Amino acid sequence: MNSKVTSEGSKLDGLKWLVVVALVAAGVVGNSMFAGESLLYRVLALLALAVVAGLIALQTAKGKAFFRLFKEAKNEIRRVVWPTRQETLQTTAIVVIAVLLVGLALWGLDSLLGWLVSGAIG
Repeated sequence: MNSKVTSEGSKLDGLKWLVVVALVAAGVVGNSMFAGESLLYRVLALLALAVVAGLIALQTAKGKAFFRLFKEAKNEIRRVVWPTRQETLQTTAIVVIAVLLVGLALWGLDSLLGWLVSGAIG
């Protein structure tokens, strides 16, 4: 058994995440400080900060793992066999009918129990 622990990330990952947090904090503080400025300028500045923070985050081990997971999920979605329109409509109709039947059964049971309790209480 191998007792060594391998580290995928570099030693600078912590510093990179600190820069990402600082950029996000700068965006939040800057947005509140420049509340009197045009909304367009503030949104553009926040988007620019978000892109820079995202690019820095993607350079870390966890960022690379997230991006790899995102790509794999995207490929998996392409392999999904989606139902046809007819299958979707039939399944929806079955669910609606089942919900209505259960709702009617619960309404009937509630009415019966309410009638029995009110008869017992008087």
